[in-house]
Amino acid sequence: MNRLLRYLWFMLFAKPLVLLVMGVNVQSKKKLTSKQPAIIIANHNSHLDTLVLMTLFPLSLLRKIRPVAALDYFLKNRFLAWFALKIIGIIPLDRDVKLDKKDPLEGCSQALDRGEMLILFPEGTRGEPERIAQFKTGVAHLARRHPEVPIIPVFLHGLGKALPKGEFLLVPFFCDVIVGEPLYWTKSRSEFMDNIECCMKELAASLNSPPWE
Repeated sequence: MNRLLRYLWFMLFAKPLVLLVMGVNVQSKKKLTSKQPAIIIANHNSHLDTLVLMTLFPLSLLRKIRPVAALDYFLKNRFLAWFALKIIGIIPLDRDVKLDKKDPLEGCSQALDRGEMLILFPEGTRGEPERIAQFKTGVAHLARRHPEVPIIPVFLHGLGKALPKGEFLLVPFFCDVIVGEPLYWTKSRSEFMDNIECCMKELAASLNSPPWE
């Protein structure tokens, strides 16, 4: 039943919203059609980010798409927890990392082992509209455990204006999504993080309009 509700929600609400109301322009979308496990990383300015990224995939792959989201935010009440886990299909991530706690990336690793695709925001939380914050190294730890899994960078532009952090009213705003070439673990955390940040800057620079307007 939950799987059926998930498909119906995306077909009847999510996709029409993204395609008809928001007018999202996507470049290099074909790079997201692989059925193999992957980690999709993107900049994060809005709750719409996850929704837009998920609707880029064919419905046939919807069951394999697993956004990684903060446990403390999405599991704070019963209905939100059910919707996030069963309809969106998130993998909850505990951001309060302590030595006496279990591995916070265990759920992500298990999902990749099952052949699923993760959506991950290396900034860790939503930032200021149209500004990229410093990336955290969690994605590097995950890539080191799964060096064969491609890391696909995606740059999002405009979503921070359509629904910025702290706002609840959607403002239709033309948005761009640019999918980059896959990256792989480089056996050096600093080099890997530098590659990701450099790739994101190149994707942002490829826009015809200034990315931080």
